[in-house]
Amino acid sequence: MNLSDRRVEGPSLRELVRAIAYEANRTVGGGLVSIELLRRRFTASGWLDAASHGVFIAVSRFTPGTVVLAYVVMLGWRFHRWRGALPALAAASVPASLIVLGLAATLAQIDGYAAVRALLAVGILVAGVLVLGSAWHLIRPYLGEKHLRIRALVVGLVALTLVLLGATPVRVLLAAAVVSIAIPFPDSTGGTPEGAPYARK
Repeated sequence: MNLSDRRVEGPSLRELVRAIAYEANRTVGGGLVSIELLRRRFTASGWLDAASHGVFIAVSRFTPGTVVLAYVVMLGWRFHRWRGALPALAAASVPASLIVLGLAATLAQIDGYAAVRALLAVGILVAGVLVLGSAWHLIRPYLGEKHLRIRALVVGLVALTLVLLGATPVRVLLAAAVVSIAIPFPDSTGGTPEGAPYARK
């Protein structure tokens, strides 16, 4: 079966654009979710087989740019060449762009209200507490030794100081790592003390 036969058996241009517009714009969480929904829709309709889907995934991951846009362009090209590729790209990108534009414009309009600012501040505070809580649960098992508590305190103070000075997150992380490595263990052998994490056996 040649490519032209496959195009005849595939969806009409209207069906193609409708399917892509619906599946690519009703998800939250990234392009791979949209691609999976497109795969299910097209395979259930008999328009796409597993081998072609695998090729489309491989090529879309290899090409620069957004994966889902490359995927829908290949879908459109397979069935209708340029007449399908360009509308497929528009169907996958224009509605989402308009939604983002509307949300951004709405946020810009309501950002001046005190109630909205208070809600945003509360949201940021809650997110910060959740992050700190997760960090505490991760680091707590390593704070059994006094010198490890001191190390954590020094690293935390350095990181907090850099944040207050306006340093970028990457610089804060790098500085914290350097300070953590530079603080020596109170062990004359050069290894970690007995009972500390990663202690030599």
